[in-house]
Amino acid sequence: QVQLVESGGGLVQAGGSLRLSCAASGSTFSIDVMGWYRQASGNQRELVATISSGGAKNYADSVKGRFTISGDNGKNIVFLQMSSMKPEDTAVYYCKALARRSPTSSPVYQYWGQGIQVTVSS
Repeated sequence: QVQLVESGGGLVQAGGSLRLSCAASGSTFSIDVMGWYRQASGNQRELVATISSGGAKNYADSVKGRFTISGDNGKNIVFLQMSSMKPEDTAVYYCKALARRSPTSSPVYQYWGQGIQVTVSS
């Protein structure tokens, strides 16, 4: 079992910046991918950015050039640096991890954090 704890959300003005953190903990595990998703009121949850254990990154088109995902594999922490923020970035942001019990075992399990509110005022 893996627990994900998010931090760093809050209220920011348009054009401002925030940094989200997500720390993974639990019994023995090996993470394949960690990432951030968001869900605005009335909308479906959508991908924001992911980073693999090998460092490969993926971003939603809507955040490219403004958000940066990074990770510390040794500490199982992932960060999302959000800059030039817009009101449409307002959402609950969720951390997600794909993990397995060891680097060579199967299956891969999916875990979600509880979510953290990010509000961008215009």
